[in-house]
Amino acid sequence: MDEHLADILARIRPLEPIELQLLDAQGCVLVEDVTVPAALPPFDNSSMDGYAVRVADVAGASEEFPAVLTVVGDIAAGSGDLPEIGPGEAARIMTGAPLPPGAETVVPVEWTDGGTGGGPADTMTAHSAAPDAAGGEVRVHRPAAARAHVRARGSDVAAGDLALSAGTVLGPAQIGLLAAIGRAAVKVRPCPRVVVMSTGSELIQPGEQLAPGQIHDSNSFMLTACARDAGAIAYRVGAVADDAETLRSTLEDQLIRADAIVTSGGVSVGAYDVVKETLAGLGGDEGSVDFRKLAMQPGKPQGFGFIGDGQGGPARTPLLALPGNPVSSYVSFELFVRPAIRALMGLEPIDRTTVRAVCVDGVDASPKGRRQFLRGRYNAEAGAVTTVGGSSSHLVKGLADADALIVVPEDATSVEPGAEVDVVLLD
Repeated sequence: MDEHLADILARIRPLEPIELQLLDAQGCVLVEDVTVPAALPPFDNSSMDGYAVRVADVAGASEEFPAVLTVVGDIAAGSGDLPEIGPGEAARIMTGAPLPPGAETVVPVEWTDGGTGGGPADTMTAHSAAPDAAGGEVRVHRPAAARAHVRARGSDVAAGDLALSAGTVLGPAQIGLLAAIGRAAVKVRPCPRVVVMSTGSELIQPGEQLAPGQIHDSNSFMLTACARDAGAIAYRVGAVADDAETLRSTLEDQLIRADAIVTSGGVSVGAYDVVKETLAGLGGDEGSVDFRKLAMQPGKPQGFGFIGDGQGGPARTPLLALPGNPVSSYVSFELFVRPAIRALMGLEPIDRTTVRAVCVDGVDASPKGRRQFLRGRYNAEAGAVTTVGGSSSHLVKGLADADALIVVPEDATSVEPGAEVDVVLLD
């Protein structure tokens, strides 16, 4: 197992960086340090709807003895022409609006009468409904300290600060920061495009009626979802019949949009194992795919290599061939394909957390010489894990109920109830 993964990671190279617009860069890995070109926020602004005033003018103000100030205008967010606030004056100011010259603090509207001449206000009168509210007088019922309710220029980040470092995965918050500092595009490693296909003449599209001997194709849907969860742009191809020429032509058709290809099924020793039949004999510009038997359960048969388009171009598209049993396929994806996708993105290959936990019910039998992966439910509070379903690699219900993989090492043939084991968390 470890040798197979090491071979994959040694041979896969990160995708070449490209410049993308912000929304196209979501989920991608930044390859440049991004510094802040100008302070954020770029000017002192109000954090409240209220009145911009001088501190001395509201000192000692109370409901019994309010400070009465002359309102000299409105300052909305985006205002550029700002009134100067002199002694005994105030301006209505909205959240995010720039602090005008002469003002030293902001009094929330709830600390005033809102210019109505009555008691404490709950809100401001809308400008469109009462344009004259930008004038008249306002009674302030509480004092405000200097710079109260004021967001200082550069209080988020200063000009020249590091906004995001190379290696950052761009999620919604990072996209928001880039937009806030004025970046419209960034240089990233793109999310890899992963083509997923199942093989097997018995496979039928979900929603279609099954004939005798047929089953619904679950692997391609599961593995496509896995690839998206790992950060890839994943494309699902309909199940390919057990025919070498059909598989070869399908692969050639998909290469144009693939940074990697993942297949399931057809990698064992049967007479109809079409993936192995088709790819094991490749050579030259068509590529080279090695098929191996790994010391693990489930997931013993695995294939990995690079394929080309058969038209003289280099064999540079990695292909990972996984076994066809659903649990085998899923476990193989977690152990080999997920790290490969992260390597293409330029990330550390391992992102799943492994913890030690008490195996509550133990494991009756595990094959000696193979690392076994059993489905489990992990209880973080108790530091314990319980097995889910059996060990057979076709049990998809147990897989759906699991949130962890219980690891039984190669040299163990059982696990006593209450013994500690390694647990790979899947959430």
